[in-house]
Amino acid sequence: MAHMLKNLRVPPNSASLEEARTRTFEFFRMCCRSIPHVMEIYNLHDVVSASQLRSAAAAEVRKNANVTNPKVIDMLLFKGMEELMNIVNQSKQRHHIVGQYVVGNQGLVQDLAAKDQDTSNFLKNFYSSNYS
Repeated sequence: MAHMLKNLRVPPNSASLEEARTRTFEFFRMCCRSIPHVMEIYNLHDVVSASQLRSAAAAEVRKNANVTNPKVIDMLLFKGMEELMNIVNQSKQRHHIVGQYVVGNQGLVQDLAAKDQDTSNFLKNFYSSNYS
């Protein structure tokens, strides 16, 4: 898989919105094809499934679905290609992949109510007055 991506070059600017759309679909297919390799090199089998990573990639592509300027789409494709190359070439560490694509933007869900049971009233008042 890495040998396929090493020969990949950024194409010239898209002439139309339809061409940019086609390139976006090709990029997404390339991401989906690289998922098994990424799961193997980062040992993600215990954390996430391939379908969940595919859904995360689809969410990243859909996040910019409202963009209609072909030049902006080309720039986003360039950034996505760079991100994919960094992942496949192991320029990122495992916790980067887990934090960005497995946990996502919502972060780790923590139960804060369970922590507040052991704190004193003084600390609760201090936190509410200084950090609210």
